[in-house]
Amino acid sequence: MSLPRTEHDLIGDRLIPEDVYYGIHTLRARDNFPLTGIALSAHPELVEALAAVKAAAAAAHRDLGVLTSDQADAVIRACEEIRQGGLHDQFVVDVFQGGAGTSANMNANEVIANRALELLGRERGAYGHLHPNDDVNRSQSTNDAFPTAVKLALHAAAGRLLDGMSELAGAFTERGGTFAKTVKLGRTQLQDAVPMTLGQEFDTFALTVRDDAEVITRASGVLLEVNLGGTAIGTGLNAEAGFAQAVIPHLAAITGFPVRPARNLIEGTQGMGGFLQLSSALKQYAVRLAKICNDLRLLCSGPRAGLGEIRLPALQAGSSIMPGKVNPVIPEAVNQVCFEVIGVDASVCAAAQAGQLQLNAFEPLIVHLLLNSMNRLDAASRLLAERCVQGIEANEQHLRELVEGSASLATALNPVIGYQRATELAQESLDTGLSVRELARHRGLLPEEELEARLDPWTLAHPC
Repeated sequence: MSLPRTEHDLIGDRLIPEDVYYGIHTLRARDNFPLTGIALSAHPELVEALAAVKAAAAAAHRDLGVLTSDQADAVIRACEEIRQGGLHDQFVVDVFQGGAGTSANMNANEVIANRALELLGRERGAYGHLHPNDDVNRSQSTNDAFPTAVKLALHAAAGRLLDGMSELAGAFTERGGTFAKTVKLGRTQLQDAVPMTLGQEFDTFALTVRDDAEVITRASGVLLEVNLGGTAIGTGLNAEAGFAQAVIPHLAAITGFPVRPARNLIEGTQGMGGFLQLSSALKQYAVRLAKICNDLRLLCSGPRAGLGEIRLPALQAGSSIMPGKVNPVIPEAVNQVCFEVIGVDASVCAAAQAGQLQLNAFEPLIVHLLLNSMNRLDAASRLLAERCVQGIEANEQHLRELVEGSASLATALNPVIGYQRATELAQESLDTGLSVRELARHRGLLPEEELEARLDPWTLAHPC
């Protein structure tokens, strides 16, 4: 059984527990940043992305002949274990940390170095054979390794979110097809407007989700431009000759993402544009998804004293005091995710503008918040699709009655009787409770055949 080991840094010595793979920098960071209680391991995408960066660097250094094949292979094997889910419990630094991500980067360097040492048949902490800084972090700085990992993690999370959005859009499209012949009243400013179909309404929801998916796709693609090889500020100081050119192909092969080098490594080190674009795209989806949920809640309101046009799946009792009450709990839950994401955008903007000169120190906050936003929007999209949209039913009879009884049908007579007479007809319908059809027939405004054709709900929903 291994014993506790002593490690040394510029601050002094610390005793490292025998059962951990991290080292002195991680231990100090764990003690220094007890802020959220959320460890880096809560974001497996980021842990795996850090491992991908370190594996690509080791492969590049093997190519360049500055790490032995044994050293590089051990590092790559350790990284692969992490990318497969191993050792995540060793990533213990808080997601909020000072140092622009240095503690997260060193947590990765130390865990990978000590696992690689084991694979080489050495004891943990035997850094004379493989060092966290000199070997695992070779040709890198936190300021290029961490942002590169952050971008890879966000791109991976975006891919999963896009899958969830596709599922939701598909559910709306399927319901749209089911309701294609269900005529209903449209509404503007919550007042009766002209007829449409419930299918058209649901097809619109589907297109909204698909359009927002395109925006997120474009934003996540921007993140594939990385500054790896720029080291401290983008000048490439201390990087091995040829490292920047050698590492990108390895990173692309490891991740399966078409990563590309930053056009300007200095701008790539300090620039926050990609994060701002992604945050804005997520906020757009959150705003529009919240509006969809608001619409679903309104359309199912009642069922007697509201609109009552659709029925959502009944999932649970809605009240501890009112028997029989069922609430639209899924749209309500999704709304709360959306509200959080909208707020996150403000935090990301604040963090992005707070950087000075050649570096932004607040990327740990940015990645934590954006990963949360994407993972929650993904879960919310799938939940809304599976537990709500797929089971929505139309109140067909009620919808027909609303269309037939609406004074707004007078709009269809504008072209033949004029706006003023149509207005009078609508007002009389409201005053008497008689339908526009009955009043127009009684007044003999149009021949019966033409009246029926002009007031046919299906035709009014498809005038073109």
